[in-house]
Amino acid sequence: MCGRFALSMTPTGLARVFGTRNAVPNFDPNWNLPPSQPAPVVRRNPKTGERSLDVLRWGLIPHFEKDPAHARMLNNARAETVTKLPSFRGAFASRRCIVPADAFYEWQRDGKLKQPFAIARADGAPLAFGGIWESWVDPANGDTTRSFAIVTTAANATMAPIHDRMPLVLEAADWPVWLGEVDGDPKTLLRPAAGAVLRTWPVSTEVNSVRHNGRHLLQPMREESVMGGPNPA
Repeated sequence: MCGRFALSMTPTGLARVFGTRNAVPNFDPNWNLPPSQPAPVVRRNPKTGERSLDVLRWGLIPHFEKDPAHARMLNNARAETVTKLPSFRGAFASRRCIVPADAFYEWQRDGKLKQPFAIARADGAPLAFGGIWESWVDPANGDTTRSFAIVTTAANATMAPIHDRMPLVLEAADWPVWLGEVDGDPKTLLRPAAGAVLRTWPVSTEVNSVRHNGRHLLQPMREESVMGGPNPA
């Protein structure tokens, strides 16, 4: 699964890395971004064919949903069922996106304790999660809400000691197929990242609360502080 991630790159930096062409939207860095919050995603503009950087709500609202306020928040879409479930299959077929991130967080359970870990690319490049997006129109006033979910896969060898699921991590060479810019089957990309792609490190339990934010959340903990030991000085 993916329930929290960090993104500190500037809007212009993201536009440069992902080659988007629209007017750059404004958004602030966030080192502890939870579902229900807005986040930038990269989409393909169906009219121009160009990449677009847009801010959407994390937590997909299916277009047929009658009352999103009381619906289950669809933060993640499992790769095994994203092409089959009514909530996701239309979006997967024609509304795929890329969700940029510096790192994401996952929690390793040891008895009653849960140790948070940060996970990032080993090569220092931004993460590019495979996502899907949807538009929901409020029947009461016609307002449109655009939202997204992050696709998840089984864990790879790096993630398996921490959690049995992980976000779908796309390589730059896969972006054109995922966004529908070139011919290709996006279903072939629904696989865990190679083990060497990611690195992990334990971080402070401060990240457990979304009230905490800041670059310090990605600082590694000392080994003796992991799993219930004293916090690093």
